[in-house]
Amino acid sequence: MRALVARTTPFEDQRPGSTGLRRRTAVFETQKNFLQNYIQSLLSAIDLRDRQGCTMLVGSDGRYFSRTAIEVIVQMAAANGIGRLVIGHNGILSTPAVSCIIRKIKAIGGIILTASHNPGGPGGDFGIKFNIANGGPSPDTVMERIYQVSRTLEEYAICPDLHIDLSRLGRQDFDLENKFKPFRVEIVDSVEIYLNMLRGIFDFGAIKNLLTGPDLMGPYVRRILCDELGAPVNSAVNCVPLEDFGGQYPNPNPTFAVSLMESMKGGEFGFGAAFDADGDRCMILGQNGFFVNPSDSLAVMAANLSCVPYFRQVGIRGFARSMPTSSALDSKVNPALFSDQLWGSVTQWRVSVELWVLDGSVCLEPDGSDHIREKDGLWAVLVWLSIIAVRKQGVEEIVRDHWAKLGRNYYCRFDYEGVDPRAAFYLMRDLEGVVTDKAFANQKFAVGNNVYSVEKADSFEYIDPVDGSVSRNQGLRIIFTDSSRIIFRLSGSGAGVGSTIRIYAESYERDPERHSRETQVVLGPLIAIALKISDIHERTGRRGPTIIT
Repeated sequence: MRALVARTTPFEDQRPGSTGLRRRTAVFETQKNFLQNYIQSLLSAIDLRDRQGCTMLVGSDGRYFSRTAIEVIVQMAAANGIGRLVIGHNGILSTPAVSCIIRKIKAIGGIILTASHNPGGPGGDFGIKFNIANGGPSPDTVMERIYQVSRTLEEYAICPDLHIDLSRLGRQDFDLENKFKPFRVEIVDSVEIYLNMLRGIFDFGAIKNLLTGPDLMGPYVRRILCDELGAPVNSAVNCVPLEDFGGQYPNPNPTFAVSLMESMKGGEFGFGAAFDADGDRCMILGQNGFFVNPSDSLAVMAANLSCVPYFRQVGIRGFARSMPTSSALDSKVNPALFSDQLWGSVTQWRVSVELWVLDGSVCLEPDGSDHIREKDGLWAVLVWLSIIAVRKQGVEEIVRDHWAKLGRNYYCRFDYEGVDPRAAFYLMRDLEGVVTDKAFANQKFAVGNNVYSVEKADSFEYIDPVDGSVSRNQGLRIIFTDSSRIIFRLSGSGAGVGSTIRIYAESYERDPERHSRETQVVLGPLIAIALKISDIHERTGRRGPTIIT
């Protein structure tokens, strides 16, 4: 087969965000060479000496346009000197599985076709993410290199006559012109390698004895929780991959997982979980629809990791959370045992990965550990099932016992999605001017019977302990004297259609008699302050947030 060189022109809008390049599916599907340009930029960003004859991984969450994109990736990988391409069966590989397999087969990296919790289908979103050789997401330096290549790209290499069968497990070899070795494609089981890793972490026997009827989702769920651990098949819902996710929004929170919430409220099921499209996030529910905030989930898991055989054997070396994530974790373990760098220091999951490189620390934010270099929703679910199996308590009882011992951090996040980018930029710019003004640090805000005094306000920046690089403008923080917090962030994980502004609010309550209040009631005064100083509704034309979690 011949490799051809095709002429093209660069695109100015191919700068990847914090989770790769995301755009509307139609952009990838209809704009000539948009996909090819980005894949060539990605491949060219890898040093030629490292690229020639190397192994690379490809997987997707099964969304619309994935099969078409995989074929193009295969054709271009062959033409660019990749020696071996490992692909999930039918193109399916979860993000945690990709991270696991990259490390297992010592691949140079992996391409994941996903837009995570964004909707799929022709009218939905599509994304391309690249994980590096350690299994983790690309650092800023790699993404910047990809972007710089894309700005001047004039040609791409492709083998247009090379076609593969994604449904056939095993090897497929192709002889290429002017190549000494054939180009190899291996179609592998989407679950098996990842499942074997989980077997080494958890006590599957104990979990199998526990499972009688959890209501769970995802193709990995059916194979692992049903086939491997014995959960009833009818407890696994929406487990057949669909290109448009059945028209549903694959975001695991109460707003979108309505059918699961309703099923759990009936009291028949004792444990429920929902996952996003690529398996790196989850939502935990208890009997009668008891919702576990992700930050509480993180803290509970951190305090109960001794219930997992892996951690009993290797110990726990440290924890990390993103800065906006609730500080609930901070009081759940002894800070004296860990470096200050592992406390509220990072702002994005991909930066947490750097801490493993530093000292092999366990990172939880809120669904991950050092078993791979990605967040892992199914791992988090198995931790929860392990805790339930050992403690022999239900989800709500475990959480409330946790609050009684250590207090409750009321926490919520308001997402304003699809905001005009200019409006979002100027809103954040003006807001930064307000909160970083020296006079702001002495302000007091009165809302009803509540008075909040500002103790500290800044634009958060993170100094990487590995390479010393500084990540600035990572969010605006307002910390009050009672430790309550308001945080504003401009998210970098959208699909290119508008910007997302996120507002976080948090308040700590020690009194057990006040642990059953409604979150929105407790945080109402803080939200009122946030809305007032940001003027977000007036400046964006919105009446309220898109999503509340």
